[in-house]
Amino acid sequence: MSFDYRNGSLYCESVPLAEIAASAGTPCYVYSAADILSRFLEYDSSFDAAQPHTVCYAVKANSNISVLRLLAQAGAGFDIVSAGELYRVLRAGGDPAQVVFSGVGKTFAEIDYALKSGIQTFNCESETEVEWISECASRQGKEARIALRVNPDVDAATHPYISTGLKENKFGIDIALAEDAYRKASQLPGLVVDSVSCHIGSQILNPTSMLEAVDRVLALIERLRAQGLRITNVDLGGGLGIGYKPGDATPSIPDYIGHLNARLAGRNLHVTVEPGRSLVAEAGVLLTRVILQKHNGAKLFTVVDAAMNDLMRPALYQAYHEIQPVHLPMDRPSVSADIVGPVCESGDFLAKDRDMKAVEIGELLAIRNAGAYGFVMSSNYNSRPRAAEVLVDGASWKVVRERETFEDLVQHEM
Repeated sequence: MSFDYRNGSLYCESVPLAEIAASAGTPCYVYSAADILSRFLEYDSSFDAAQPHTVCYAVKANSNISVLRLLAQAGAGFDIVSAGELYRVLRAGGDPAQVVFSGVGKTFAEIDYALKSGIQTFNCESETEVEWISECASRQGKEARIALRVNPDVDAATHPYISTGLKENKFGIDIALAEDAYRKASQLPGLVVDSVSCHIGSQILNPTSMLEAVDRVLALIERLRAQGLRITNVDLGGGLGIGYKPGDATPSIPDYIGHLNARLAGRNLHVTVEPGRSLVAEAGVLLTRVILQKHNGAKLFTVVDAAMNDLMRPALYQAYHEIQPVHLPMDRPSVSADIVGPVCESGDFLAKDRDMKAVEIGELLAIRNAGAYGFVMSSNYNSRPRAAEVLVDGASWKVVRERETFEDLVQHEM
């Protein structure tokens, strides 16, 4: 971890966060290049040398172009869910031949753009989508590689909003219907049907459910091969979580990949994994400054300049983020407070009934583990300009997305 206290001040790598806040302002997202790269390399190096594999970063977790460029230069592939994400990957120098296009609602225009860009594979989530890709590829005189994303009906034991592997979820094709869907797809023009895909959800702290899904997918591949289909690739998605709460352990990447190595040995399959949160979440913080404090009866509210439009996860998922002072307070009492923003919604909170050292007006706080699903889910609600983003590399740092201005808010209106 690249965030630690030195002489009572919180640093990112070799840069004091207070220095960044003084120059870039708050609220402000700060990312550690070292943390992002170390986690990518942990995935990549944990595969057996003899196991063909690609680590495709899930762009939806954090799509800043500088973050994408950092990973592209390290050799990462990319998992995208929209044409806009593909555009970002290409602008960042990503190799389209290492791009996997997932998502349940691809349009004709997005499929055409992806084919023209030369992406590696489409992970298809319906038979209708397979037919559309066949039509688009035939019209372009190309062959599109596809996988069917199968829904293995495995409970990921995570928040229902980020569970994707049950029959009640909108994602994928029921694994019980997959063999028939593969037979139909193999007869369509313009397609190379050579892969099976699966992803059951996100923020999974116990990989047992993920491995159960892997076993079901590998059994399906054996049945498909027995029917004459040449399946050479398997995409096992992402989903590994991180320990947001004190006491929650972040799952071991080498342990999880070790289980995959054991299951894939001797199967002659190229494997793709699609980590997102586990690469970038712990590598980022959201810096915010205390505006004021107020009491409503016995209830204490600490009002900060970051809000639900900057970090949506607490309001959307009731998600927990550790909140730390940038400068360690000296001899202050502990208090219980709601950490809230200025947005005009009762749901605008970053923490509820949080026990922490008392803070003062003007003080800096760091909201930890905010590198994933932070800025990418932010909005301009209440006409609030979105935060700046900063990337730290050793002792240097740079603004990689400027803070929006009021003019930015209205530039496309007339």
